[in-house]
Amino acid sequence: MKKVILTISIFALIFITSLVKNSTKKIEDEIFLVNENINSLKTELGDILLEYNYLSSPEKLLEHQSEYFENSLIQIDITKIKKITENNGQLIITDFTKKLENNE
Repeated sequence: MKKVILTISIFALIFITSLVKNSTKKIEDEIFLVNENINSLKTELGDILLEYNYLSSPEKLLEHQSEYFENSLIQIDITKIKKITENNGQLIITDFTKKLENNE
């Protein structure tokens, strides 16, 4: 009787071990896929940030201005910019900077 109980418990332990191993393998595969996705997204983010910082640097903006727009761009005070909206057929002119301050 003891041999039967011992044999059954050994088979039960082997069965449980295989179930745990299979579920662990599935979880490891999912973790690997998620990490691969994260790594590719980090690389893409780095490339985009480099491109943004390179293209939007003041030196590059001045270079692009002189290259593409020559003298057609002028500097303007941002407080003089107005926003025109239409409300029920009426045109409403508001300061653009006040609208930005309210959104922040």
